[in-house]
Amino acid sequence: MKKILLAGATGYLGSHIASKLNHDEYELRVIVRSPDKLKQLELNIGDVFQAEITRPETIKGCCSRVDTVISTVGITRQKDGLTYMDVDYQANMNLLTEALRSGVRKFVYVSVLNGEKLRHLKICDAKERFVDELRKSGLEYCVIRPNGFFSDIAEIHAMASNGRVYLFGSGEQKTNPIHGEDLADACIDAIEQADLEIKIGGPDTLTFNEIANIAFKSMAKETKVTHIPDWVRKTILKSMRLLTSSKTYGPIEFFLTVTSIDMTAPERGTHHLKDHFNLLSESIK
Repeated sequence: MKKILLAGATGYLGSHIASKLNHDEYELRVIVRSPDKLKQLELNIGDVFQAEITRPETIKGCCSRVDTVISTVGITRQKDGLTYMDVDYQANMNLLTEALRSGVRKFVYVSVLNGEKLRHLKICDAKERFVDELRKSGLEYCVIRPNGFFSDIAEIHAMASNGRVYLFGSGEQKTNPIHGEDLADACIDAIEQADLEIKIGGPDTLTFNEIANIAFKSMAKETKVTHIPDWVRKTILKSMRLLTSSKTYGPIEFFLTVTSIDMTAPERGTHHLKDHFNLLSESIK
């Protein structure tokens, strides 16, 4: 039975992968900072390696007898004084170094769709620097490139719940975000597949106007959308770059950029955004 090391098991995607692998034909080891978070997520995993991946001395031996590493490690909001380069790049490099030392066969890494074209964004630059090193490592590898999670697009539902959705530009930009469970299936499939890169999105390709309409409909509310001129978005980005730290600027820079362009990927999965929004609406009634 092949042993899989999963890094990032307590995150949105990682928890879905952990849940599936824990009941699959693989032997699972997870590496986490806080085992208590696994209990909060109701993940009963026997092989837990407690460490901080940003500190290489704490992960020595984590890849012992491991066939494949799956890493979902990355930050969407900077915290603990750490930067994208500290986590999305260096923490994954620490893990890659340990994988090479232990003779791991394959490394599966979750980056972002169009990351190569978006390297001017701090988060994408950090992720793609690691991808560059992974390609040169000599290991078998697969880079998974989702275009966005349901959890990311939930911000539109939150705005709708407050009565109005604000979109930059025409709102006709398209995307097809994917549920964590569907993306987890793709990450697990990559263990045995030969693909070096997998671009992936959910089963519904929608404009942001359509997503807003689905959000309002899930709450039986009248659709109210305000379209903000794109020059306002560009002005906000320039101002924040000058006036705020990367801790504040980075996440906003990424969100405002990817929502202003088409971010569509090959459709996959069975979870639909409409159903997800219906569940969110039920939870706030």
